[in-house]
Amino acid sequence: MPGPLAGVRILDLSQVVSGPMAAGWLADQGADVIKIEPPHGDPIRGLGPAKGDLSSAYIQINRGKRQMVLDLKDPAAKRAVERLIERVDVLVENFRPGVMAKLGFGWEAARAINARLVYCSITGYGPDGPYAPLRAYDPMLQATSGLAATQVSPAGEPQLIQTMVSDKVTALTAAQAITAALFARERSGEGQHVEVSMLDAALAFNWPEGMFNHGFVDEPPRASPSYGRFSRLWTTKDGRKVVLASFQDHEFAALCDALGRPELKADERFNTGRARTRNIAEWGPTLGAAVAAVTADEFMAGCIAHGAGGAVVATLDEVLTHPQVVHNGSIVELDQQGLGRVRTARHPARFSQTPTARPARAGHRGEDTQAILAELGLA
Repeated sequence: MPGPLAGVRILDLSQVVSGPMAAGWLADQGADVIKIEPPHGDPIRGLGPAKGDLSSAYIQINRGKRQMVLDLKDPAAKRAVERLIERVDVLVENFRPGVMAKLGFGWEAARAINARLVYCSITGYGPDGPYAPLRAYDPMLQATSGLAATQVSPAGEPQLIQTMVSDKVTALTAAQAITAALFARERSGEGQHVEVSMLDAALAFNWPEGMFNHGFVDEPPRASPSYGRFSRLWTTKDGRKVVLASFQDHEFAALCDALGRPELKADERFNTGRARTRNIAEWGPTLGAAVAAVTADEFMAGCIAHGAGGAVVATLDEVLTHPQVVHNGSIVELDQQGLGRVRTARHPARFSQTPTARPARAGHRGEDTQAILAELGLA
């Protein structure tokens, strides 16, 4: 059975992470995605372990797409792109502002070719403004959006999240915005220009708890301790790291039972959320001592038995064999034709009526160029 986006055609002109991951997400859901790379290839092909022209990172982000290589400055290549724009439903690009217009395929030019086109432009800081000309990479957006300031070290220093969080949340924002625009087109019959900046996506992502002390404008209430003060790692008796979560009072009670410290449920210093916030200087050492008295296995067994919020920090190797990950079938293997098997995370959404297919392999650079040109009636 085809996926929910079967029949949707997407032209992916983007590179690295934000745009390609957005288009890849839609490919997982059944869209026919044609990725066009420049002759030198997408830089993400060189990120991390690689075999030939395929890195592990490239495979995860670009699996299931058809692959073309075109020099967009070449007049012959431009004719091919024009014909593709005529036929596709969505175009995704993440060039710096103004580049697509210089190439002859800006929003106005593309709309003149295909009035039903959903044209998604992803930028670092936005289409204009003082930072718009800058090249934008994930650490820069973490710094600008407040994400780095939210990740405070024990010494009080800002820190970078050690993953491309700004790129990836931008990709998911763009994918959702594209499907919303496709839904709107079903009603209006017209396409539209969808603009997503990494800055806006990262800021919106960080805002709910990262910026909650900056929410109220008029007569702001007393500021609360940052969410991060309650979000930390704890060490068990056998030296493993664990996390605790007890946002609600009944969850804190369950955690006390899981740790074998039921008397803490009645302790007036800790038995309400306000009390725990007010007495955080005492709450931390008390909980830390309780965690240090049990092993990681005992801690996890207690959490499961009492429905408490807690988890053992898994190593990257342990993620592969985690019992819930295995139960969910979250990690699958695909045959990468001549390169052996490759592990990948399956698409996380499950559709009861239009299930997503098993992830398809990623293509080598330009391997579908001739076939797609033939479909367009071009040599």
